[in-house]
Amino acid sequence: MTETLTVTSADGTSIAVDRHGGGPAVVLVHGAFTGRGHPVMAGVAQGLAPWFTVFDYDRRGRGASGDTQPYAVEREIEDLAAVVAAAGGQAMVFGGSSGAALALEAAVRMPSISKLALWEPPYHVDPGAPELPGDFAGRLGDLVRRGRRGDAVELFMTAAAETPVETVAAMRAGPYWGEMEQLAHTLAYEAAVMGPGSALPAARFAGLDRPALVLNGELSPSWMAGAGRAVAASVPGAAHRILEGQTHQVASGALVPELLEFFVAA
Repeated sequence: MTETLTVTSADGTSIAVDRHGGGPAVVLVHGAFTGRGHPVMAGVAQGLAPWFTVFDYDRRGRGASGDTQPYAVEREIEDLAAVVAAAGGQAMVFGGSSGAALALEAAVRMPSISKLALWEPPYHVDPGAPELPGDFAGRLGDLVRRGRRGDAVELFMTAAAETPVETVAAMRAGPYWGEMEQLAHTLAYEAAVMGPGSALPAARFAGLDRPALVLNGELSPSWMAGAGRAVAASVPGAAHRILEGQTHQVASGALVPELLEFFVAA
C-alpha cells in the first residue's frame, strides 16, 4: 500500500511524503533533479516495502512540497526531522548523491537517525574531481533570479555533473529539459548542501556513532570512488562497498539487496 501525506517543517513549510509498506521506518533522501516517485527511489521503496515502512519525500522546492524562503541547509535538515517525526520519531535513512551529503549533515544533528546508508556522496577529495568555484551556489541562484533557468541547469550539468557540452545541447532540445528547468532553483540548494568546492568536512562526521554504509558504482568516475572511501574513513566504523556494473545512475535492483542486508542487520 502507498499513502500520501503532508508533514509540516519547523518553519511551516509543507513537505509531501509517500509512505509505502510496513515495519521499521526508512526515509529516502533524493539528490539533484529527482523527487518523490523518481524511478530509482520508487524501486528502492518497492523493494524494501515488504519489510519496512518507507518514506519517500519531496525535498523543499520540488514536487508538492513548499519552498519557504530564505533557503538554508538547516531548513532542509528540519524538513527531514519532520519526516522522521511522522515516521514515529526514529528512522534509518538512505541518501543518494547530494542527498547522501544532506543525510550526513542531518545525522550529525539528529540522533533520531539510527542507521545511515549513502550512495556516492559527491565530495571532491581526489585531483580528478571537477573544480567548482567557491561561490557556485551563488552563481546558480543568480542565473535563476535573472530568469536564465536553462543556463543554471547547463552550468550545473557541465561543471558539477561533468556532462559534455554537446550532450547538454542535445538535452536542451529534448522533451525533458522543461522539467529540469522547473527544478533549476533547487540546484543552488544542492551546492549549498555540498558546501564550498564540495570539500569533505571529515572532522564534522568523525563524531557520528551510528552504523553507516557507503556505496559506489564500479563504473562511476574514479574520483567518486575516492570520495566514497574518504567518507567511509571519516565516519567511525562505516563500511564501503562497490556495486559491480553500476554507474552513478544506479539501478534500484542493485541497491535493494545491499540496503536490505544493512538495514536488517542488528
